[in-house]
Amino acid sequence: MTEHKNPFPTVDVIIETKRKDGRTGIVLVERKYPPSGWALPGGFVEYGESLEEAAVREAREETSLDIQLVEQFHTYSEPGRDPRFHTITTVYIAVAQGQPRAQDDARNVGIFTEEDRPRPLAFDHERILADYRRKKDVRRK
Repeated sequence: MTEHKNPFPTVDVIIETKRKDGRTGIVLVERKYPPSGWALPGGFVEYGESLEEAAVREAREETSLDIQLVEQFHTYSEPGRDPRFHTITTVYIAVAQGQPRAQDDARNVGIFTEEDRPRPLAFDHERILADYRRKKDVRRK
């Protein structure tokens, strides 16, 4: 009999907020555990939890921010997007006020503009932010 395996459901959150210099940026966390690097806040959906609840919880756990979800952005399911195992992530766009503080499995946290953000990002978060920028550019036109 063949073992049946399913991908793990996850969420990631693009949190838009103001920096101390007044410019709007995106919150990124430096991961404490492998795979290392900077990434969007996010994580695994717990049993009995909705995607929206998971997004709010993960954002709070990693950044200490209480967020307001604006919209569901996109779902990414490429089998190799996480080097540990197959995950499917649903990405949300959210807003927050205040300054983030690194918590839980985040080593560090910051608010970055496109020009000053760390590169490369973990997982497929470069692609996610590129898609996000394209969507924002289309809305401005």
